[in-house]
Amino acid sequence: MIKELIIRNRSYRRFDESEKISAATIGKWIELANLSASARNAQPLKYAIITNPEMCAKIFPFLGWAGYLSDWKGPVEGERPVAYVAVIKDRQIADNHYCDDGIAMQSILLGATEEGFGGCMIGSVNKAKVSRLLGLAEKQELLWIIALGKPAEQVVIDPVNNGNIKYWRDEKDVHHVPKRGLDEVLVYTD
Repeated sequence: MIKELIIRNRSYRRFDESEKISAATIGKWIELANLSASARNAQPLKYAIITNPEMCAKIFPFLGWAGYLSDWKGPVEGERPVAYVAVIKDRQIADNHYCDDGIAMQSILLGATEEGFGGCMIGSVNKAKVSRLLGLAEKQELLWIIALGKPAEQVVIDPVNNGNIKYWRDEKDVHHVPKRGLDEVLVYTD
């Protein structure tokens, strides 16, 4: 059950823009992040939900989409995210967020996947410009943007071939993500 959900939770970069997501729905997914583990239980993360099409359009140019697909400039109109979640660290609460961001984003995306949506954690962000667009305070640090929408692409998992871990797209535009086998990642067992 959880394995199937994790397999379906891929990094989607193309979406069906006709399928909207309400802020209330995204709020349910953020509640999952809020209920998840937090280092020292400090809970320094905050979240900005962006569903307004004009604001989404303003954020889009400040995002990098797929480093390994050097000839692809990102989703075209009609395939762009319909919502974003800005993951923000509140430095008034803690200077270090440890691994809270990864746990939180995985929880949000698992919630989205369970409801038939998907997303992509984006670290390639012009943080200064997006922070200004969002009106973040000095003590609020933008960490990540999560792009959200109804997936409009097929993403499949393949075994790593000859050590190559770079994702790629085939002639049918299927997105392939190589994953190392358990025999390669398991270091110790009784």
